[in-house]
Amino acid sequence: MPLTHLLLALAVVAVWGTNFVVIKWGLAELPPLLFTTLRFAFAAFPFLLFVKRPAVAWQTLAAFGALHGVGLFGLMVVALRADISAGLASLVIQTQVFFTIGLAMALVGERPRLLQGAALALAAAGMALIAGHIDQDSVTVLGLALVLGAAACWAGANMVAKSAGRVDMFGFMVWSSVFAAPVLAFLSLLIEGPALIVVSLTQASGAAWAAVAWQSLGNTLFGYGVWNWLLSRHPAATVTPAALMVPVFGMAASAALLGEAMPPWKLGATALVLTGLALNTLASRNSLRGPSTPANGVVR
Repeated sequence: MPLTHLLLALAVVAVWGTNFVVIKWGLAELPPLLFTTLRFAFAAFPFLLFVKRPAVAWQTLAAFGALHGVGLFGLMVVALRADISAGLASLVIQTQVFFTIGLAMALVGERPRLLQGAALALAAAGMALIAGHIDQDSVTVLGLALVLGAAACWAGANMVAKSAGRVDMFGFMVWSSVFAAPVLAFLSLLIEGPALIVVSLTQASGAAWAAVAWQSLGNTLFGYGVWNWLLSRHPAATVTPAALMVPVFGMAASAALLGEAMPPWKLGATALVLTGLALNTLASRNSLRGPSTPANGVVR
């Protein structure tokens, strides 16, 4: 991979990793479901006016929008409000790789090999270490459950994206966001209430709107546009290992910008999960008959 392409890949994973801190900043002024609604609303509009709808069925776009927008980000942003730290969320969400493997086994009969089993065992040990420190400032039972649920939804979104085949992924993200935003808006009205929505929108500062813009333009459209551009020009086994840096950026940014503590147990859990992800990537590079995880380890 040329140096310029490598730098682009690192720019994308830096955006995705630091995005957890940006979400925390946005949640300081906007309730989580409203914040997520705005993200997907501005990822769709005005782009759908001049971006052609990809050649996939409407139900595929709707399924991806529901799983990716409502399931992945709806659950994760709710968790980030008060139930899990940004650094830990950036790590736990990477379990989507193993949820995707499980879905591939159940739905299309793909069979993981021994190396992927070892990878899953290491990641599970990391999750167990995190679970052993529930309610110690960084994570609650609810927070861990919500982010694991978000990871499962991400795995489902991976399978939907895989079923779509080779399509314009920028257009796919724009048009699938059309289905995410209305559902999130309805949930925000139902759970957060119109009064809180009006007050939040009228009192939001420029920093809050910048966080929304970062979510819509930087994280969703720039990140996935560049990532899929790289995947179209290089083998997936060359590009996807860069995604292992996402939780590294996430943990470092949370420690530096939010003051998140990094005690030994948290560093140990990080090492276990990252080693598991690295083994899974190695299995893919060796062309084993395990599933290939789209955009491995990247929060969409």
